[in-house]
Formats: sequence, C-alpha cells, structure tokens
Amino acid sequence: MMYEKILNSSSPIIPDDWLQIKTIDLHTGGEPLRVVLSGFPELVGDTVLERRRYCQEHYDHLRTALMFEPRGHADMYGTILTPPNEPDGDFGMIFFHNEGYSTMCGHAVIAIGTLAAQMGWISNTDGEHHIKIDAPCGRINAFTSIVDWRVQEVRFHCVPSFVIGLDKTVTIKGLGEITYDLSYGGAFYAYVDLSKNPQIVDLDKSNVDTIIHQAMQIKRAVISSDNSIIHPFEEELCSLYGTIFIDPKPTASADNMNVCVFADGEVDRSPTGSGVSGRMAIHYARQELALNQSMSIESITGSIFHGKIISETNYGPHTAVIPEVTGTAHITGEHTFIIDPNDPMRVGFLVR
Repeated sequence: MMYEKILNSSSPIIPDDWLQIKTIDLHTGGEPLRVVLSGFPELVGDTVLERRRYCQEHYDHLRTALMFEPRGHADMYGTILTPPNEPDGDFGMIFFHNEGYSTMCGHAVIAIGTLAAQMGWISNTDGEHHIKIDAPCGRINAFTSIVDWRVQEVRFHCVPSFVIGLDKTVTIKGLGEITYDLSYGGAFYAYVDLSKNPQIVDLDKSNVDTIIHQAMQIKRAVISSDNSIIHPFEEELCSLYGTIFIDPKPTASADNMNVCVFADGEVDRSPTGSGVSGRMAIHYARQELALNQSMSIESITGSIFHGKIISETNYGPHTAVIPEVTGTAHITGEHTFIIDPNDPMRVGFLVR
C-alpha cells in the first residue's frame, strides 16, 4: 500500500536541472535569519563587497527566491557565508532582505555566533570563543559565551560608529516637522525620538502598519533632503538603511524601546544590532552614556539587546566609538529549498 511507501520515503526525486539550496534558519529576538550553507553558486571576488556585488549582478533571482514567498515573506532576512577578506579572519557574511543587500546586520552576527557553536565550527567547551567576521562594512569581532555546552549569549564589537548630525529636521506632508538624529553603526539610520515628535504613533504591535508608513515617509524624505549620508571610505556604504523610532521611557524590562523599519518596509523584530550601535554613538555624543556604561533596549516583540561603548576612536573625519551589543539567538529549522526551473514562481513574489 502507498502508506508504507510514505513511511519509508525520505526525500523527493530531484532532476539534475533543479537547484537545491540548503539552509539553517534562526531567530534573534524574533528577527529571522536564513543561513545559506550549500547549493548557492560560487561568488567571484576578493572581498565581501566584491562578492556581494557579483551576487547582485548575477544571482539576485536567488535572493528573491529565498527571501520572497512562497519560501519566505516580506520580512525575511538572510545571509551567505563567504571566505574572509584577510587570512586572519574566520569568514565573511553577505546580508540580504526584501529590497536587496545591507552593509551590516547585528542580529545576523548574534545568530551566526550561536550557529557556529551548534554546528561545531568553534569549540563548544565552556568559556568565550572569539569569531572574526568580515562584513561589507568591515571587521566584526563576535564572542560566543558557552556554559555547560550551551550558548548563553553572543556579544559583538561593531565597526567604528559615529554621529553625522543631532536634532536635524525635515518637513513631511501629513507629519509636519520631524526632528531626527543621523548616525552610523555599520549602516546609516535616521533616529526619531518620540518625546520630540509627538505625531509619531505609539510603538505597539497593533500600530505596525502606521509605524511602517510613517517610518518610510521619513526615510524617503531624509534621503531626498539630507546630503550628509556619507561614509568616509566606501561609496557603497553611503545609503540610508532605515528609520528607528525611539521611545525613551523605561519599559518593565529595559531602559527604553526602539523599533526599526528598514529596507522596503521591513520591521525588525529584534532591537537591531547595527541600530543599537548607532544609538551608542548618539548617546555618547550627547554625554548620556559613559564608556562601559550599559543600556538595555527593547524591541517591538519584547526582546532585549544590551549595548555599551568599549572605546573611542578616530574614523576619517569623525570621532567614533566602538560599540558592544549583546543578545541571544535560537535555531528554528533546517531546509533544503528546491528551485524547479519550470516553476513560474521560482524567483518568488510578494503580496505586500
């Protein structure tokens, strides 16, 4: 009977011209990460930025296939691991999402630091294990803490993070004048403090559609009016990644709350690692945080990252800081995604 065949079957018969891409999925504070392990075509280049460019030019249809429906969704996030830029590195990471490719992703670093232990890429003995990651924005140093063979947390030192401007303003139809800070933490964000902008909706999950709409209005307005979004060394990093709304009031579990809307209206379920890094630079510039003083920041899901500043440094024309961000991640599943060349929806689609 067929039922016996069902019980004894393991995987479908795959023709040679069907592509199979193996991944492991995790979440960091609720924010997903799809890690490509095998099956993706080789990316040509000597650096992470060069390989990212090659991926964008030759295999962007695989990004959409993995991120979009039916394999993903509008808020999916992924990474491809690559060789490092320098021999002393462990690996590189290319980040992608619903709009394209990002320059930095802290939640992905926390997730990959967790996966590295659970895959046996690093020792799972008790203690802290250093991982050197080359991201498009530069070298990220991650530290995986293990107790009794289990990952307790991952912290990372971000690239030099700096403030472009404080209390900048832009006027937007329907919102009026918006006051924002512009800062870089591996990616550029416009930070909007609700205490200075009462027209912004409350940062509650029930308001997510309005949060996205207002954040995207602000992102587009800042892009069109602010010409100071300039990275001192890399032209490919000179773009505004998203808007971060900050509610400065303490929550039951954290010092304050923020919600990041990035790419094409994606809502970060985590507090946003690169966004927290940029916030550390802002708080340091405002003399609201001293070196090694910790701040806890809550996301829209209630997950928490801890941020602090470990040192001050010069970065091109900027006085910058090296932020440290700490969080936790968990594996959610393994996948073998099949891309049938005869499937009319093989490259994916989005309803919203």
